Amino acid sequence: MTLLSISRCISFWAGRKGASPAITCGDESIGWRELEERSNRLARHYQSLGLGRGDFATIVLPNGIEFYCAAIAVWKLGATPQPISCHAPLVEQCALLELGQPKLVIGWSHAQPPHGVATVPPGFATPDLSAEPLPDIVADKWKALASGGSTGRPKLIVSIAPGRFDPLDPSYLMEPEDVMLASGPLYHNASFMFSMHALFCGAHVIVMPRFDPAEALALIDRHGVTWALLVPTMMHRIWMLPPEVREGHSVKSLRIVLHTGAACPAWLKQCWIDWVGPEVLQEGYGGTEGCGAHWISGTEWLAHRGSVGRSQEGFDVRVAGSSGEILPPGEIGEIWSRPRSGPGSTYEYRGGQSRRDADGYESIGDMGYLDAEGYLYLADRRTDLIVSGGANIYPAEVEAQIDSYPGVRASAVIGLPDMDMGAIPHAIVEAGAGLDVDELRGHLAVRLSRNKIPRSFEIVDGPLKDEAGKLRRSALRAARIEQG
Repeated sequence: MTLLSISRCISFWAGRKGASPAITCGDESIGWRELEERSNRLARHYQSLGLGRGDFATIVLPNGIEFYCAAIAVWKLGATPQPISCHAPLVEQCALLELGQPKLVIGWSHAQPPHGVATVPPGFATPDLSAEPLPDIVADKWKALASGGSTGRPKLIVSIAPGRFDPLDPSYLMEPEDVMLASGPLYHNASFMFSMHALFCGAHVIVMPRFDPAEALALIDRHGVTWALLVPTMMHRIWMLPPEVREGHSVKSLRIVLHTGAACPAWLKQCWIDWVGPEVLQEGYGGTEGCGAHWISGTEWLAHRGSVGRSQEGFDVRVAGSSGEILPPGEIGEIWSRPRSGPGSTYEYRGGQSRRDADGYESIGDMGYLDAEGYLYLADRRTDLIVSGGANIYPAEVEAQIDSYPGVRASAVIGLPDMDMGAIPHAIVEAGAGLDVDELRGHLAVRLSRNKIPRSFEIVDGPLKDEAGKLRRSALRAARIEQG
């Protein structure tokens, strides 16, 4: 079959599957025909508000059927969905709106609307408009996801791939009859991308309003989930459930469990391999930018313990030293990848700048090494980036808000190891003895998402920066880990 627009992918499965469930969230389900008709009505309403081909539409909705209907309606007009967290502070949401310059904001719940932009409130009732198919339009850029930005400002990572897919040629080991569990927030790239791909190939998507380990197992058992997406923190929380809870649900339906988003401890991965089987557990590694992609099955991992796999077809990878020299197998350096379709062929930044070398390879800051067979191993997720529960926390963004508090001279935010989250943010604050940490937390609560607020604070009176004004986060982190 040839490539179809996202709109026609949904129409294709609506014609084949009718009232069969397309999406389930909690006690609510929507069938394929209703999904097609509801998204057609919504698209016509969005069109009446000025949304059209090439525009961005920001989606500020929680996980649920309403989110998927909104995104599909946006695609049906040839526009690009730009999801952001509905729990993020207004300051952060407005910064992302400034970058995206959307024509429409869907799910806007604040009293003050964004200047000059049409809005649709959360819980918006489907309008009584025509449910007939709209003219077939392909979105030029199929998604735009937010990232915290290593400079302390958010950025958008815009995929420049058009919204076209073959519904009968699914990716990522998916199948049309799959039941897919989407366990993470839909404003994150992995949950958004994989669950949408599942819909495009006709799978039934079970989306969790928010992750709960016992509920995840109950959903797998109840719905016969065959394809599940998890991050290592979720895997850890499921594994740490009391044995009677974990063993009280069947996971025999699982055909694929993909984990991504953060490094997975070897002991935890081994436990899951022993539980679900090495061919079921899969791992993917790559950035939202789409410049590189690695994949490894549990079976391969047992032979290459600790690896995130080989570079996938269509991508090249190499490891370079601090001066740009290509390093031999086994030597740790910075990981650089490029798509064979050419530099700049997979994404564009809004609010950020690519790190690209003369050969078209790009780096997102990860360190690692290749073995003689081309398997990639991560030495550290990133030098400064904190990966907590699969979510990226950029120290500079948090430090900028800490430093804006009266009395703070400087700050450093580092990630300290945590068995559950992988890492948790810890703030070292250079300030006078009178600093009130509780008031500082309150200051941050209206400026940062909750997961970005440091779990612990350490007040110091000595200088955090060297004479050149440099902040050495890695040295600060190593000293705290050594102190225990």
